[in-house]
Amino acid sequence: MSAEQQEEWSQVLTPSQSMFRLNLHELWRYRDLISLFVRRDFVSVYKQTVLGPLWHLIQPLFTTAVYVMFGGLAKIETDGIPRVVFCLSGVVLWNYFASCLTKTASTFTSNAAIFGKVYFPRLTVPISVIISNLMSFFVQLLLLVPVLFFYRSSVHLNIYLLAVPVVVFVLAMIGLGAGLVVSSLTIKYRDLVFLIGFGVQLAVYITPVIYPLSITSGKARMFMQLNPVSSLVELFRFGLFGKGTFSPETLIYSFAFSVLLLIFGILMFNRVERDFMDTV
Repeated sequence: MSAEQQEEWSQVLTPSQSMFRLNLHELWRYRDLISLFVRRDFVSVYKQTVLGPLWHLIQPLFTTAVYVMFGGLAKIETDGIPRVVFCLSGVVLWNYFASCLTKTASTFTSNAAIFGKVYFPRLTVPISVIISNLMSFFVQLLLLVPVLFFYRSSVHLNIYLLAVPVVVFVLAMIGLGAGLVVSSLTIKYRDLVFLIGFGVQLAVYITPVIYPLSITSGKARMFMQLNPVSSLVELFRFGLFGKGTFSPETLIYSFAFSVLLLIFGILMFNRVERDFMDTV
């Protein structure tokens, strides 16, 4: 009997033939790896920098300052909400979505060295991105609290504030789904890595981050409402200030869009991960 016949393997790893798989049990078994990726994503970004994690606060502050100056010069209405807190509330949400999208979009290209050495469920990487960005979101949300307290006369908390977890969850699904689609395409089309960063910078202007949806009308408003992130930003502000353009139908649309996009993204991700090392 040959050595090959005598040798028995306890486990044989082969590429899955199904695009429709979502092995949640396997992802759960690798939860420790996900936690390591989360720590890597959250800590290593600002490692060996002077200000370190303070950049999580500095970035939204500077972005808000730019939007406040721009909105003031352009005399953009804010539904009677102070411009500083209006812009900051939008920036906090937008930063979370944009980070989820851009970082997930580079899943294959940024982790090719790891993927080529050892097996683990590839979805652990984009999932860890969503979780680590969630930690950054909570840090920036803490920044919003003292600003809200300073402008407390304009704050009118209401029952819709309880929908904030839903808003964040739907944002995460949209960012994850879109990121998976882009990451699957970047294997062959590397230009998309640069295009997605540029596209996110432009997309903020078709999202009610620095202006409210109420100043739009007609076809412009219809176009804005096709953006699934628009209703989420408006709902967040409605829960804080009691002002905004929001309806349950728009939230249902955003949720349905996120589910379909996430399913499509997982299908594409599963399709390319079987042989991406041959082309990455």
